Amino acid sequence: VIEKSKLDQKTQKMLTREISNMDIIAHPNIIRLFEVVETLTRIHLVLEFAPCGELFNRISTEGRLNESEAIIIFSQVLSAVIYLHNLSIIHRDIKAENVFMISNKRVKLGDFGFSTKVSNLSEQLSTFCGSPPYAAPELYKDESYEGPGVDIWALGVLLFFLLTADMPFKASTVAGLKRQILGGSFLIPLHVSDNARDLINKLMVQSPQERLSPSQISTHPWFRGTDAVVRDSLLPYVTFPRPSNTKEKISDEEMEVFSLLNDWGISRKSLDDSIEKGARSAIVATYRILMHHLLHADETDGSLYDESRFEGHSGINTPSEARSTAGSSSLSPKKNKFRLKNGLSKSGKLKSKACIIL
Repeated sequence: VIEKSKLDQKTQKMLTREISNMDIIAHPNIIRLFEVVETLTRIHLVLEFAPCGELFNRISTEGRLNESEAIIIFSQVLSAVIYLHNLSIIHRDIKAENVFMISNKRVKLGDFGFSTKVSNLSEQLSTFCGSPPYAAPELYKDESYEGPGVDIWALGVLLFFLLTADMPFKASTVAGLKRQILGGSFLIPLHVSDNARDLINKLMVQSPQERLSPSQISTHPWFRGTDAVVRDSLLPYVTFPRPSNTKEKISDEEMEVFSLLNDWGISRKSLDDSIEKGARSAIVATYRILMHHLLHADETDGSLYDESRFEGHSGINTPSEARSTAGSSSLSPKKNKFRLKNGLSKSGKLKSKACIIL
């Protein structure tokens, strides 16, 4: 819940941008915005709930991850970043505090307050954004910068933190942190494998042009020869309602939601008329929540992860690949998985998991 009276012009602009960006995002490793409810005095954001809290808190209390665990977590954040960059969205605040845990093996990137949508990925940006320990060198140079490189550097810092429970650069002041980051020297503990060490070094290169691209990251040797792989059920998916006159194939999940909405007195025409309103429509929000649960029925029990070995596969896929499989039955539970009445399933347990951010 956000009090309008506490928003200055800058934070109003950031909030508007955050809502605009999150409204067009649908990815299994990104916190979903379901609805925006605005009154005269408040703005309510209805967001996907992450029951296990921040990744930062887990590592701070339980210690570093082993490399098999780190691959599972890191590949999901990378998948989210690839998806965002394909939409020309730069996150600009990637850090462990903004990675939220659905279960021990499932995470989602959130907090899009500093995100921006660019006309192209080479567009020059000028605003210093994000957390200073994760900030790329170019952000400290008071010069314009390209957005993707900032996210890639932050991925390197995040990977370092996953594997060490520590930060590559530490100082008591921002000025001290700036000197260290611009100096570019950091020590990687000996327990980190050679492949992981190589990946960190190639992400945290001083020159943005020399950093690995997302596709190069996903094929790095660190992802090979391990026993942790994310299944294809982590592909981006379609949760936006499509108009009734669409010529695209309608999936079983969509038909299930349409049927359920009809049972509740919400016709396809009513949904069609609400599509352009996005998160500001209660009808669209209802569709999003129902579709979300059909596609995420097994999310919190870890069954989306396969511990079988893999070679050269990182579980990273692009939105274009996802569209071709969005209707696949492997993405969702059996048809008629649930029928809701007054927010409850037949078993009487609350099915919806959305939260109001305070």
